[in-house]
Formats: sequence, structure tokens, C-alpha cells
Amino acid sequence: MKLIIAIIRPEKLDAVRRALNAVEVFRLTWMEVYGFGRQKGQSEMFRTHEVTVNYVRKIMLQIAVNEDFVEKTVNTIMEAARSGSQGRVGDGKIFILPLENCYRIRTGEQGPEAI
Repeated sequence: MKLIIAIIRPEKLDAVRRALNAVEVFRLTWMEVYGFGRQKGQSEMFRTHEVTVNYVRKIMLQIAVNEDFVEKTVNTIMEAARSGSQGRVGDGKIFILPLENCYRIRTGEQGPEAI
């Protein structure tokens, strides 16, 4: 089992969700997060003054998958979250972590069956 954490642009959330559903990945958790990488913040206009915003709004997806779905999930996210054919700085990152165990609260199932 693996935990896939993807940081994507907010405007790509619906496209990523639809693409994941098309490859039969239906369970995910998402949350709004703020941070920066190579973008190092961004400039915005506020009352005719340029203001540098140090943190950029992003969406973080957390998806627990069995081993068979890791590659399919990662490839789908990369295709759906990329801006244009070449991508742009700020399109995001994907992290894959080992998932030691998983429990379904309702039934008590654990391991791959609980995902």
C-alpha cells in the first residue's frame, strides 16, 4: 500500500478528479494548502499597488492506493495537472510514501481490503 500526496494548482482539481475517476481511482482527500517552491511567491495588484504574496495557494491531494494502482494514479495526475503540453513552473509535485496499515472504522477491516 502507498500514500500518494500530490500538490497541484487549484484550477486543476476538477480535471484531476475526473481523470482519476476514469482510471477507477475514486477515493481521495483534498485540502487547500499554501506554500512556494520555484515560484517563490507571486506579485499581485492591490489597490493599484503591486504586492508580493509570499505563499501561493495550492491543493494537496492524499490518495491511498494498493500497489497495483500506484503507477496508473501517478501518471493520471501528471497528465491532468500539467499546464499545456510542456507544463509550467508551479504545476506541482507528487510524493509517494509507504503506507504501513489502513483501517476501515465501520467494519474493522485492515490492510489493502480497507482501502
